Amino acid sequence: MPPKSVPLPAKPSKPYLFYGHRKPSQNRPVVYGGLFSNRQVLKPPQSPLPPSPPFDLRKWDPHHLSQNPSPPPIPTPHQHSKLSPIARFIIDAFRKSQYTWGPSVVFELNKLRRVTASLVAEVLKVQDDPILASKFFHWAGKQKGFKHNFASYNALAYCLNRNGRFRVADQLPELMDSQGKPPTEKQFEILIRMHADKNRGQRVYYVYQKMKNFGIKPRVFLYNRIMDALVKTGYLDLALSVYEDFRGDGLAEESITFMILIKGLCKAGKVDEMLEVLGRMREMFCKPDVFAYTAMIKILVSKGNLDGCLRVWEEMRRDGVEPDVMAYVTLVAGLCKGGRVQRGYELFKEMKTKGILIERVTYGVLIEGFVKDGKLGSACGLLKDLIDSGYRADLGIYNPLIEGMCDVKLIDRAYKLFQVTVQEGLEPGFATVKPMLLAFAEMRRMSDFCKLLEQMQKLGFSVNDDLSKFFSFVVEKGERTIMAVRVFNELKVKGYGSVRIYSILMGALHKTGKVKQALSLFQEMKDLNFEPDSSTYSNAIICYVEDENIKDACICHNKIIEMSCVPSIDAYYSLTNGLCKIGEIDAAMMLVRDCLGNVTNGPMEFKYALTVLHACKSGAEKVMEVLNEMMQEGLPPDNIICSAIISGMCKYRTIEEARKVFANLRTRKLLTEANIIIYDELLIEYMEKKAADLVLSGLKFFGLESKLKAKGSTLLSR
Repeated sequence: MPPKSVPLPAKPSKPYLFYGHRKPSQNRPVVYGGLFSNRQVLKPPQSPLPPSPPFDLRKWDPHHLSQNPSPPPIPTPHQHSKLSPIARFIIDAFRKSQYTWGPSVVFELNKLRRVTASLVAEVLKVQDDPILASKFFHWAGKQKGFKHNFASYNALAYCLNRNGRFRVADQLPELMDSQGKPPTEKQFEILIRMHADKNRGQRVYYVYQKMKNFGIKPRVFLYNRIMDALVKTGYLDLALSVYEDFRGDGLAEESITFMILIKGLCKAGKVDEMLEVLGRMREMFCKPDVFAYTAMIKILVSKGNLDGCLRVWEEMRRDGVEPDVMAYVTLVAGLCKGGRVQRGYELFKEMKTKGILIERVTYGVLIEGFVKDGKLGSACGLLKDLIDSGYRADLGIYNPLIEGMCDVKLIDRAYKLFQVTVQEGLEPGFATVKPMLLAFAEMRRMSDFCKLLEQMQKLGFSVNDDLSKFFSFVVEKGERTIMAVRVFNELKVKGYGSVRIYSILMGALHKTGKVKQALSLFQEMKDLNFEPDSSTYSNAIICYVEDENIKDACICHNKIIEMSCVPSIDAYYSLTNGLCKIGEIDAAMMLVRDCLGNVTNGPMEFKYALTVLHACKSGAEKVMEVLNEMMQEGLPPDNIICSAIISGMCKYRTIEEARKVFANLRTRKLLTEANIIIYDELLIEYMEKKAADLVLSGLKFFGLESKLKAKGSTLLSR
C-alpha cells in the first residue's frame, strides 16, 4: 500500500488592501470609496451648551460681530466623497489650518510635486470660503510651469458668486486677459447667467458692456438671456438699447426674442410700441400662438390695462388665432375686476356659443362683478345657470350674493341663501354673516340679530371673536360709531361682551371726539369685573390726557407696565405731551427714552427730542441746526421739542441760551407770543426746581437735615 502523501503547509496569502471601485489614470488612481479613501471625520462628543441669556438691547455691542467673526462652515464628509486623493490632501490642509491662509497651509501645499489646473478647479468647486479660494488660486498661478485654464477660472467665478462676492467675480475677465488667457463668450455667459438667476439686472448690463469692450459679440441665445433678465428686473430701457445692438450686429430675431420685448412693453403699458414689435414679428413669419397672446393678456390684466387687453384680443382675431379656455377666462376675469362686467358677459356668451366648457371660477367672477355693478338680477340668473350646468356653488359665489342682497335690504332672501350654505355643508364663516349682521343692526332688527348669533354659536363660530371683528368693521366709518354703541348696549344685556369690544368702541368714540363717553365705557368695564388689556389701557390714557386728567393717565400707564406690556405709540405720545403741558418735563423725557427703547419705530418727535437734548451740550447754535433739520422733514417744533430744549439747556447750559432758541423760533413765526410767555415761565420754574433739588441734595449729603427738622422746617418733606 503506497504511503499517503503528506499535505504541504498552506502558503500564506499576500496581504493586500481592498480599495473598492477605482478608475485608474496615467498619473494617479481616482478612488471612489474604500477602506482608507472613504474617510470620515470622527467628531468628539459634545457637551450640551448652556442656555443663552435673554437678549438685552442695552447690553448689545454693535462691534461684537466684526471683532469676533463667525468661522466659515466646515464642509461635511459627503461633499468630498468623490474628490481625488490629492484634492482631499489640499482640503485637509485647509481644515488643519482652520480654513485660514498662512505659512502652515503653504508648507503643506509645497509638498505637492505638481499642481494642475484641473486640480485647482476640483478644489474650488467644493470651497465655501471665497478668501481662502482666492489665495489658493493665486498661489497655484505662481507655481513653476503652471497656467490656469478656462475650467479653473470658471470654478473661481462660481465659488465667488456662490459666496456673495459677485462683484469680485465680475473682474475675472480682466484677470484672465492680464494672465494671457483672453476671456471668451462662455466666461461672460457664466457671469450673466449668475446675475440673471439672482435678479441683478444692472449687473447683467454691466457685464454686457464689459463684453462689448472686449470685442466679443454675443450669440442670439445670450442676447435673449440678457434682454430677458433686464425686462424681468424692470430695466426695459436698457433691454431696448441691447435690442438695438442686437439689430446692429445683423442678427435675426427668434420668436422668443420678440416675446421677451413684447412682455416687457406690456408690463410698462406701452401698447403702441408693443404692437409695432408684433408687426415686425409678423414680417419675420413668427406669428404668435394662443399661448403667447394669453401671456400678453395676463400681463396687461395684472397691470389693469383693460384697453390694451382688448386691443391684443383684436390682434389675436386678426391673426386668425382661436382663443382657448385660458385666454377667455383670463380676459373675462380682468374685465369683471376692472368694472367692465358687461363686456365680460359678452365673452361668456361667446364661450357658450362655441361650446367651450366654462369653469365655476368664471361664473364666480361674473356673479361678483354683477353684484358690484348693482345688477343683482343678472347675478341670480347666472347662479341658476351655474346650477343647471351641473355645478355646485361654493362660498366664493354665495358670499357676494348675500352681501349684494343685504346692500339692497333684501335681508330675508340673504338669510335664506345662508341657510342653503348650511344645508349644503359649506361651513360658512364670518365673511358670510357679516353683511347680514350689519343689515340687521341698521334696520334695528335686534331679535333677528341675536337669533343669528345663536345659530352661529350652534355652527361652531367663536361668537365673541366674530363680534369683535364685526364692531371693528362697523366703526371703520365714523358715522356708524353711535350705531355700534347702541347695538352693544343691547347685546351686553344678553351676555355678549368682551374686553376687545370695549377697547374697539373706546377707540372709535375717541376718534369721533366723544371722550367722556369713552371713559364711561372704561369705567363700566371695570365695574363689570372685566380685566382691561394693554390696548384698552392705551385708549384710556389718550382719553384721560384729552380730559386733562394726567394722574389717572399715569395710573393706566403703570398698570400696563405691571402687566409686562408696552403702551401703544399713540398712548406714549399723548401722555408725554400731557406731562409737558403741566411742566413734568423729567417724567416726559423718561417716557421718551422708554418709548424708543421698547418700540420698533417710535415717533420722529421723540427721536428729535433726544437729539435736541444732546445738542444742548454744544449750545444754542447746534440746537438751531437740529430744529432746521426738523423743519426740512416737515416737523415743526411742538411741546415735546420745546420741553427738551428747556431740559437740555437747564442741565448743560443757561436760561439765556434757551431764551435765545425760543426767540429764534418766534422770529421765524414758529411760536406765538403767548407760547413764548408760557415756555419762559416753564423755563424759570424748571430751573428753580432743579436748583432746589441741588440744595436739598447738598443738605442731605452734609447731614444738615436733622438741624432743619429740629427748627421745624418742612423743606425736606417734599
